[in-house]
Amino acid sequence: MKYLKIAFGEIVGMFIDDGALALAAFLLILALSAAVKLGLLDPLPAAFLLLAGCVAIVAESLIRSARNRLPPKR
Repeated sequence: MKYLKIAFGEIVGMFIDDGALALAAFLLILALSAAVKLGLLDPLPAAFLLLAGCVAIVAESLIRSARNRLPPKR
């Protein structure tokens, strides 16, 4: 039972470890789906924007994480 609890905690942690990453991805999906539903954007361009947006969000998160791990400059 202990191992299941640890495994579950690790899986949940993968998705909510970085709150800014999760929030940005959620807002991107929300905005693009609303634009498609309202007819402001066709689905294919929205898919490309979703891909580009997710790559940008992950890149920003990695850069921010790397900056936080570097020792301070003197």
